[in-house]
Amino acid sequence: MKYLLLFAVAWLSALTAAAQDVYSCKNTRLSFFSSSPLEDIEAKTDKGASALNTKTKEVFFKVPISSFQFKKKLMQEHFNENYLESDKYPFAEFKGTINESPEFSKDGTYPVTVTGTLNIHGVTKSYTAKGTITTQGNTLTVASTFNVRVADHGIKIPSLVIQNVAEVVAVTVNAIYTPYTK
Repeated sequence: MKYLLLFAVAWLSALTAAAQDVYSCKNTRLSFFSSSPLEDIEAKTDKGASALNTKTKEVFFKVPISSFQFKKKLMQEHFNENYLESDKYPFAEFKGTINESPEFSKDGTYPVTVTGTLNIHGVTKSYTAKGTITTQGNTLTVASTFNVRVADHGIKIPSLVIQNVAEVVAVTVNAIYTPYTK
């Protein structure tokens, strides 16, 4: 996990010399929810790493696919082995830019949109997602929910279980950032 965070922070730090502009979160919470006629599927993780540069407005997320936890172990096994192939594609990554200019130095909650690329299952696709950034002192809190179409990332659902898995899953991201210190 330390390597994920180090990578994220190094990537954003390379873009600016001012370390006070870089914030990090090493326990980013991510979840996804799939609703279908036969079954709802939900998984969660708090193993994501993220960095946010307030000067360039760039944001980066990286999460180990195998860290998602399901209520049913069989679902988790199928998710990792058959659908996301986490041995072959161990991480999901998002690299993007905040479109607005929130007052990072002023306490408040700001609606934002982020445009960037999401790589899941070895397939990169462009996304624009809405969210909020809340600033309070030296802490930034980011929250967003957006939809991902599984077919867009080459994830194949066998016809036997096609009614159990939705074509579109809702992904939720929550991260609490603090100033990065070396």
